[in-house]
Amino acid sequence: MSTTRSGRLGIGIIGAGRVGPVLGAALGGAGHAIVGISTVSADGRDRAEVLLPGVPVLTVPEVVERAELVLLAVPAAELEALVSGLAATGAWQPGQLVAHTAAEFGVGVLAPAAAAGVIPLAIHPAMAFTGTSLDLVRLRESWCAVTAPTPVLPIAQALVVEMGAEPVVVAEADRSAYADAIAAATSFSTAIVAQTAGALAAIGIERPGAVLGPLMRFAVENALAAGTPLPDSEN
Repeated sequence: MSTTRSGRLGIGIIGAGRVGPVLGAALGGAGHAIVGISTVSADGRDRAEVLLPGVPVLTVPEVVERAELVLLAVPAAELEALVSGLAATGAWQPGQLVAHTAAEFGVGVLAPAAAAGVIPLAIHPAMAFTGTSLDLVRLRESWCAVTAPTPVLPIAQALVVEMGAEPVVVAEADRSAYADAIAAATSFSTAIVAQTAGALAAIGIERPGAVLGPLMRFAVENALAAGTPLPDSEN
């Protein structure tokens, strides 16, 4: 396992989709050492090269072996099998931090790793990723759902703060409802933009996105302000 200076972690990333390299770059910018990333696609290698220059592309077992914190940034459908498979091969190391980024799971999905002595964390950034450096700016305006056993919850919260985002605690039992809410907001926004942009383009407006951008931002901000409960003292 990698050893770094006090307070800094050697971080390994499994998955080079739109999320993993961005979070790795954010943590690297906070002073942590990114010891390796695992990816099997050409796009993933390209993304890692841009966002994490100089970070070696390793196999999954190599990433786990070298890292003090393993970040599992893989599709939710692949997470359970990945964690169980690594447990079956004895790859997890006692005391190692393991965090996944899937919205719908808390730390229960990491049970096979926890049984091997790892510290389980669930961190989900509530934002739509592009997989580019633009996300590093957006991350500083975003919130991350964190779920962890109570004694180590401050670790998950601190990692989120170091990435530049704000943590919000979501209970294990509430992760499914949280994921449903995030998915609904994302899919609804995408559908509305596509529909309205198409309608404007059909009447000859050349840049419908430029027209809709400010309108939709203001509409969402107004809706959020109207729908946010006031503190009890102000009701």
